[in-house]
This record gives sequence, structure tokens and C-alpha cells, in this order.
Amino acid sequence: MIYHRDMTKESLLVGNGAGFSTDYTDAGIAVVDALVRSGKPAVMFYEMLAERTLAIAQRERIADPEGGYAPHMVDALEPVLGTCVANGIPILGNFGSANPMGAARRIHRIAREQGIRGLRIAVVEGDDLRDRLQRIQMSAWEEEAAPDLETLKIISANVYLGGREVAKALALDPHVVVTGRVTDSALALGPLIHHFDWAEDDWDRLAAGTVVGHLLECGAQVTGGYFADPGWKDVPGLDRVGYPIAECHADGSIVVTKPDGTGGLVSRRTVIEQLLYEIHDPAAYLTPDVALDMTEIEVEEVGPDRVRVTGAKGHRRPATLKTTICFDGGWLGEAEISYAGPNAFARAKLAKETVEKRIAALGLDCRLRTDLMGFVSVHDGDGGGLAATRDGSACRDLRLRLAVDAADERTVERATRELEGLYCAGPAGGGGVRRRHSWRVRTASCLIPRESVDPKFRLVTADDV
Repeated sequence: MIYHRDMTKESLLVGNGAGFSTDYTDAGIAVVDALVRSGKPAVMFYEMLAERTLAIAQRERIADPEGGYAPHMVDALEPVLGTCVANGIPILGNFGSANPMGAARRIHRIAREQGIRGLRIAVVEGDDLRDRLQRIQMSAWEEEAAPDLETLKIISANVYLGGREVAKALALDPHVVVTGRVTDSALALGPLIHHFDWAEDDWDRLAAGTVVGHLLECGAQVTGGYFADPGWKDVPGLDRVGYPIAECHADGSIVVTKPDGTGGLVSRRTVIEQLLYEIHDPAAYLTPDVALDMTEIEVEEVGPDRVRVTGAKGHRRPATLKTTICFDGGWLGEAEISYAGPNAFARAKLAKETVEKRIAALGLDCRLRTDLMGFVSVHDGDGGGLAATRDGSACRDLRLRLAVDAADERTVERATRELEGLYCAGPAGGGGVRRRHSWRVRTASCLIPRESVDPKFRLVTADDV
């Protein structure tokens, strides 16, 4: 184990420096400083991966075999890598995304540039199932009907690994652990399994460790970021919000806090709100390591920005693992134009009707959607039902958005050109046109037998790259 400070097994500090791929890249600096000043065993993790960002990473890896890792990994790690290495604080992250080895090589470049010697990086592999996909039995697709894998242009297939795999990587005594697709909570649970030597069937403690990961995985959401709602849920200093730290104990109890002197808020309400975030069943939240039961959890404020969480229960882990498949999704075209001032709604509505009719007349093989942003675009459906029944006469600043979905770029380019034509041929006062075309990656998820997965662990040193 890499810690060279107090080796007590009574506690482990787990800090978080990112909750998604494009999170604040300076957020981890204050957290690492707090971990260093504590003098206690500690780890630092960055959660930078989601199904959407994994699909983007797969696309980037196709364009550049050395790419495909989290786009802001370098910006996040450069300020803290030397400090963490010098103070025995392992860094963990799923910033490997679609290319964990590429990420490891890039981190070694950072180390060389900063004069850091002897850096050891543990890479977790085995989540990539592309070569074995046709031989794996799949079930419980998220869609009603399973996609026809024979006809799809599959780009990637990644299974969600768990905390046990992260713990095995830590057993290699690395300074940094790089993973691809693991569950978000595994980045905190893995260090706890490793530090406290929790057994594979110690369900209640594994559940408690999963709670740690779930509370911290979204970064500042638990410290007031996503919680803030002025006048209803006021949060001080949001511009300098502190990212979370969990003080974890061997019995599974934790205290959630944040670095001193930072903005934000840790309260009973922020913790409960994050605890219930994206939970399908509070009595059976399924992960690769354990089925978490939250129904007996107790949340108690024990000091300013200090909240104790206890009472997590766990049940036997599921026999299957979630897998996400990415495949060619054709092209998306987007175009926008603004209308402002008196009678803006009527002019924007006329522009919307005009562009829809012109695209229909072209007979293009595509799907399209138009929205009046600033009216009801967020809550309306593809059919425009709300827009058709509401009076927007009071709107004085609107932006018409056109989205086009087609199999090829030429089709979406032709369709979005119709919106740009509104500059001179459309209603009065249109301006600020923007057009963008992008290749799409679609995703579908299913369950596969646990026995189909063969995780591997590799220690990568400077000599290896």
C-alpha cells in the first residue's frame, strides 16, 4: 500500500475532484490540500465518464488511436499529481474512458514534464467486450426489443466493472489507477475494500462503501451545487464551491464534509437529495458488488458542513452485469436563429412553420424537430403539443432551433441550410444563425452473465511507455 503516513485502519479519507467529464478542472486542488493537511490515509478520485461521454470517447478513439480518454483529464491532474505522489495519496479515475492505456501513457508524460520519477499506474482492463460480443448471452435490454447486432455497425461494448476490480488494482501499489467503464461508486468503494480488507460477502459494509461512492460521484452536487435554488435552497459561495470529502470508518459509517474555506454547503438536505439521485429502487439499488438497501439509512448533521450517514444494508450482488453497446447512429444537424423585440413570437412561429414546410417539400429522408427556445422547448414533445396550445405573445426574445436526424451528413446539411435561408427569405428581424453537423453514436444497454467478464490488471511504469 502506497500510504506512508498514519497506517491506522480506523479511517480513510476519500476525496472527489470531478463529477463529470467537463467539470471544473481546478476543483480537486482544495480537496487534495485538505487531504494532505489531515495527515490521515487518503485517496482522491475523479469521476469523468457517462454513457454519453463514453460514446464520444469511442468516436475520438476511432479518429485517433492514442485518444479516447477524458478530454479534461490532463487539466485536472496537472495541478495535483506531484502533491499526491509526494504525500502518498493514490489518484483514481475512470478518465481512461475508451482508452485506459492511452490515458496511462498521457499521465506518464505529465510526470516526465513535472520531473516526477518512478510513477506507477495501474490500468484496469476487461470492460471492453467487442471481441467477444457475439458469444455472450444478453438479456433484459433497456428497450422493449433487442437491437439486431448483426446489422449494426458496432463501435464498442463495455461492461460495468465494480469496486472489487478497483481494489485489485490498488493491490499493485500504484500512484494512479486508471479505469475504463466501472460503476461510478466503484471509484470510492474500491479503496475502502482495499483499505479495510472487506470480504466479498460483507454485504452491509459493501453497501456502506457504495453509499460513499454514490454521494461523492457527482462532485459538487452533494456540497450544494445542483442543490442550489435561490430563495428556496440558498447556497453561499457557489462560485468557489468545495468538492466533497468522506471520512470513512471500518464499520461503514461515514461523515460527508468539504474543505475548509470553500463555498457551498453540506447539510442533511444536500446529502438526502444526492442519496436519492438517479435511484430506481431505494430498497434494491443494483451494483456489480452489492444490492444496496437505503431504507434504513440515517442522516444526521454533526457540525457545520459535516453530515454523518449510517445504516446502509446490503444484499447479495446480482448474477448479471450491465453492458452498454455503442453503434453508428447516423448524423445530427442543428441550426438556430433568433427573433427579438415586439411581435417576436409571431415572427418566430412563422419562421418555424416556413422551415418545416420547405424541408417537407424537399422530400428528404430524415426526422426533424423544431423548438422555440424561450417558450416551451424544454417541456414540449416532438409533436409540439404545448406550443400549439399556449399563448406566447408576451415572449420578446426567442431562438428557433431545428434538429435533423439522418443517415448521412449531406441530408442534414441540406435540411439545416433551409433555416439559414431565413436570413433574407424569412420573417423580419432574424439573426445570429448557427449551424452544426455531427456524427452520432447511439447506445443500448443490456445485462450479461458475470462469468462472461474477465478483468485484467496491468502496472504501467515509465519504462513501459
